[in-house]
Amino acid sequence: MTVNQAKHTSKRRRTALYALSLLCCAGALTALPVGASAAPAPHTAASSSRTAAAPAAVTFADEFDGGAGSAVDGSKWQIETGDNVNNHERQYYTAGNNNAALDGQGNLVITARKENPAGYQCWYGACEYTSSRLNTSGKFTSTYGHVESRMKIPRGQGIWPAFWMLGDDLGSVGWPNSGEIDIMENVGFEPGTVHGTLHGPGYSGEGGIGAGYTLPGGQAFADAFHTFAIDWSPDSITWSVDGNVYQTRTPADLGGRQWVFNKPFFIILNLAVGGYWPGDPDGSTSFPQQLVVDYVRVTTADKALPAS
Repeated sequence: MTVNQAKHTSKRRRTALYALSLLCCAGALTALPVGASAAPAPHTAASSSRTAAAPAAVTFADEFDGGAGSAVDGSKWQIETGDNVNNHERQYYTAGNNNAALDGQGNLVITARKENPAGYQCWYGACEYTSSRLNTSGKFTSTYGHVESRMKIPRGQGIWPAFWMLGDDLGSVGWPNSGEIDIMENVGFEPGTVHGTLHGPGYSGEGGIGAGYTLPGGQAFADAFHTFAIDWSPDSITWSVDGNVYQTRTPADLGGRQWVFNKPFFIILNLAVGGYWPGDPDGSTSFPQQLVVDYVRVTTADKALPAS
């Protein structure tokens, strides 16, 4: 499947915002590339007839339990602030619980609003929108495992939620050498489709390796909660939506280029407004829009057990 090449030019530039946030103790968010290979037909992952999975060890979990209006757990997440000129997003990412707060019902709610209550300045002038971006850098990294989030995404032209990962060596090797795993991206003009993509040296931006998953029957992802996950092991990453596997990538997909995914990565959640890929909001876009996250979990199983 393909998308307009212009959508991807921003993807190669996103790291600047994140690199600055690292320096300030606070990314390269990428799109499905032009010419990405088609995903295999969705299927539900099945266990081997010869082995059974070992009991999963939870290495990270945030169930977002807490009082309504509470900020996220600072021992697990850091909050990035500022705008993103490199990606031409329109929002200003705010601190604290202004745009990312618990709802008291076991969810994190990231809210994008059409507002500028504090006179924030963006690359294009006075900011028009606020939102939030969280990451686990310096708090949690993982090498391999099952990385999963159950969430209800927002809707509308120019709305761009994402659940993704960056290599923890970003600060030393830069992007795309750090590698990037996009577990879920959605752009508002595709209400029934999400994308999963890999980016690394020689296959970043429009050359990223990925595929999309589309709900059947014209359903929209914003209508209900869905579970987005990867199963990540040495030299293999598999994407699924609600347990339906829609692509697996290995070094064989890279045409001899370097596989940079056998090392620690950290997690990012954000809700962007506008940008090269989704385009800007228009008269059809209503605000506020919310990304509602039920949980984020990472589990690992070190070995397989013999089947009984």
